[in-house]
Amino acid sequence: MKAPLNRRVFVVGYGAATPLGSTFESTWKRAVKGEAGFRKVTRCKVESACDVVGEMPDWYPSELDFADAKEVYNWNAGFVLLTMAVCKEALAHARIAMDAAVAPRTACLIGSALNGSDAFRIAMHDLEHRGPLRVSPYLLPNLCANLPSGKAGMLLKFTGPIFSPQGACASGNHAIGIGARMIRDGDCDFVLAGGADMPILPELIHGFANMNATIKVQPGDRAYADPGQASRPFSADRKGFVLSEGAGVVVLAAEEAIAAHGLTPRAEVLGVGWTSDAHHYTAPNPATIIRAIRETIEDAELQPQDIGYINAHGTSTPKGDRTEISCLREVFGKALEKIPVSSNKSQLGHTLGATAAIEAALTIEGMGRHLILPTINHLPDPEFSDVDVVPNAARKQKVEIALSNAFGFGGTNCCVIFRGV
Repeated sequence: MKAPLNRRVFVVGYGAATPLGSTFESTWKRAVKGEAGFRKVTRCKVESACDVVGEMPDWYPSELDFADAKEVYNWNAGFVLLTMAVCKEALAHARIAMDAAVAPRTACLIGSALNGSDAFRIAMHDLEHRGPLRVSPYLLPNLCANLPSGKAGMLLKFTGPIFSPQGACASGNHAIGIGARMIRDGDCDFVLAGGADMPILPELIHGFANMNATIKVQPGDRAYADPGQASRPFSADRKGFVLSEGAGVVVLAAEEAIAAHGLTPRAEVLGVGWTSDAHHYTAPNPATIIRAIRETIEDAELQPQDIGYINAHGTSTPKGDRTEISCLREVFGKALEKIPVSSNKSQLGHTLGATAAIEAALTIEGMGRHLILPTINHLPDPEFSDVDVVPNAARKQKVEIALSNAFGFGGTNCCVIFRGV
């Protein structure tokens, strides 16, 4: 096996589709204003108090310039066409021209927590009500985790490695970490790394509700009249996360490729740390989360005090937020009091496998603009009085180095450190 080239890895572009907008630009504009992307579910009917979700407000597959009616009908797993659209946006943002030299050196790693659940639901309905011959021959491809990357390749013409890192809610960071290693080692020059999930389905909404993971919005709760207040990480009255849909992709590039193609570096990937809990299928394990954060800092060859901002996992669950802050205190000590810690999930909810990549892109854009996005809907919790959660409004502040955390069901933890350029 050949020795790694130890090349430096940079982010040169990104794309996103979120409950705040179907592009990164529209998402960013609303995020800076401190808006939230939550509403009562419209995509399906549910009988649950957990009916406030994050739906993409302007996502219409039939209006995509690369998908005709037949394409939309056949590829009915929403994360397929969504991935194609966001990868296209990310490459355009990076200004990479896909030619004969670039194509074989470009990989695509798109993770997902719940692959093609919507397509499987349609197939089950057709089987029950229309008979076995009406089950789509596209069902199995729609369920394959690697198909979104594969379809993006068919659209955008790259031919490097494609696969799907399956790290539940940490999938996006896993994709970034693996992609950075591939570039470092010389396997490719460019990587589209991220995640996509479309989980707004009755079975999934009820499943999350019954495991007491998502917020139950009942009379008397401040989100009952204003669904935008449903996600409130680190707040005294947090009650669970908001289930959301979306996708995020960052474009990674080798330093030499940036110079050769005249690209603009936006941030450098400095360190990656990943662990597993060996503990519980949902409950976090502080010891292995602490190790993941410390190993990320060590991989970046930094000290804890070098971190200027932390993009928290911050799901808005009582135990999850408490555990994350406890772990940060253990790693950073008193220095944590001087480090801003905010959660994008206060505005976007939890987009599952997409969330870490979306948050990475928002973090990097913020570093470039000297801006930190807020934790909105915040009501102070005395338990976190020592933590600056950037409450309720974006803040002008220069950040050179940022840590982005992601933790997932099954006990998977992955953190990434970026340096702004």
